[in-house]
Amino acid sequence: MTETAIAPELTIATKTTVKRARSFRFVQWLAGVIVIAIFVMTFVVQAFEIPSESMERTLLIGDYLLVNKSSFAHGGHWTALLPYRPLQCGDIIVFRYPVQPSQHFVKRVIGLPGDHIHLVDKRVFVNGQLLKEKYTYYKSNGLDPYRDDFPDTDYFSENIDPHWWIQMRSAIHNGEIVVPPGNYFVLGDNRDESLDSRYWGFVPEENIVGRPLLIYWSINRSDSANVLQDAKLDGLAGFIRRHWGKLRWHRMLVLVK
Repeated sequence: MTETAIAPELTIATKTTVKRARSFRFVQWLAGVIVIAIFVMTFVVQAFEIPSESMERTLLIGDYLLVNKSSFAHGGHWTALLPYRPLQCGDIIVFRYPVQPSQHFVKRVIGLPGDHIHLVDKRVFVNGQLLKEKYTYYKSNGLDPYRDDFPDTDYFSENIDPHWWIQMRSAIHNGEIVVPPGNYFVLGDNRDESLDSRYWGFVPEENIVGRPLLIYWSINRSDSANVLQDAKLDGLAGFIRRHWGKLRWHRMLVLVK
């Protein structure tokens, strides 16, 4: 019986072909991952940092969120593919600050288009009904007539945006703010320390970015804006060692409600 000899150069060529095929498949896989990542970051989620105390105790300074941008993104090209539901009273939203759209704020929706809103001694009434709120946090025992009995044009606050002070008067009917079509009225959960719709007006629908989905990272430090810079300088392991005692492990991967 005669054995068939395999030419060495043929074996080498076969191995080269296999390596090229594997490399090509890896490039295809990597390209797919990149495309999916770009799609997700562009249309589905976005990272966001809590910079102020206005949403305590729901959200704290140093909380890092993943924001679901598809929740309220109706009217776009991806409506048929991505989940959508209308905004509801009580939803937390991330939006572009109407006064300076380059900034992003996070607040809770209190009034929908057409709603009539007023506050009495810090209590919120929507369409004549007292709003039951389990999430509010009051840091001050004192009363501020403008802030706590809103809208009351007999009082003024130095924090009011001048354009809103003029516009607000036309939005008041029978002592209540009426939310115009295509806009929303928002408040911070930390009512005494929140600059919100009481001070700068309504949030246009087109300014809404999405709904916070979960807290993926949380660190207890006042200068939390430097967290990412520290992580770059130290590396992940060094950063965790240096800030171990300040990490809020119990808040990580917690859904935002």
